[in-house]
Amino acid sequence: MTARELIRHADADALAQAVARRLVDSVTQAQAKRGLAHLVLTGGGIGTATLAALAASAELGSIDWQRIHLWWGDERFVPSGDPDRNETGARAALIDALAIPEGHVHPMAGPDRAATPEDSAAGYSAQLREMGGGQVPQFDVLLLGIGPDAHVASLFPGHPANQATGVATAVHDSPKPPPTRVSLTFSALNRARATWVLASGQSKAEAIRLAFSPQATPEPVPASGVHGSERTLFLVDEDAAALLPAGFGSAAG
Repeated sequence: MTARELIRHADADALAQAVARRLVDSVTQAQAKRGLAHLVLTGGGIGTATLAALAASAELGSIDWQRIHLWWGDERFVPSGDPDRNETGARAALIDALAIPEGHVHPMAGPDRAATPEDSAAGYSAQLREMGGGQVPQFDVLLLGIGPDAHVASLFPGHPANQATGVATAVHDSPKPPPTRVSLTFSALNRARATWVLASGQSKAEAIRLAFSPQATPEPVPASGVHGSERTLFLVDEDAAALLPAGFGSAAG
C-alpha cells in the first residue's frame, strides 16, 4: 500500500486542467512502457470536467487512442443514454470525439443490456478477467470521485457492498439516488498502479478530512480503503482542502 499524498489546486478549473495534463503524461508513459494502457473513468462534476479539459487539450493527440482501454469504477443501473449514467457524461465530454475502437470502451451494462445488476456485475467481472488473462488487469490510472460521506465508486459507508468479494458487485439501496448500481469491489479498485481521488468544492471538505484521519478505516470512510500499488494521490481544490491543517499536502506546481 502506498502512502496517500494530497496535492492542492487553486480552484475546480485549475484542478480539471491539471488532472487532464497528468493523464496525458501517465497514459503516454504507460503506452511507451507496456504498449497498452488501461484507464478507469469516474463521473461527477469534477470527473466529467476533467474529461472535457482533456478533450480540449492541445496534447490530446499525444495519446494513442488505438492502444487504450477505458473502464468505469461504478455505474448507475439505468439504461444506456440515461443522463444519470457516468458513461453518458463521459461520452459527451470526451469519448464520442475520439478515434477509439468501440471495443476498447467498456461500460457497465444497464437494464437494457442486463436483466439484473447482479448480471451486469458478473458480465463486467468476466470482461475484466478476460482482458487480464484470468485476473483484473493492472489499471494504469484509476480515477475516483469522493462523495460528501467519503464514499468512492458506489461503496458507501456501512453498506453491505463494502464487504463484497470478487471483481464487481451489485449495489442495492444506495443512500444516494439512483438506489441500484454496479461497482467494482475494493479488491478490484486496488489493482491500479496509480489511484487518483478527485475532490472539488466545500461539500467535499469533510470527506477529505476524514480520508486523511489517522483513525480512518474503509467501513466508515471508504475513501481510506483505496490505494495504488505505485502512487495514491488525492487531487483537490482549496475548497475541498479547507478542513485540513494549514500547509497540509503540497501545492500544485
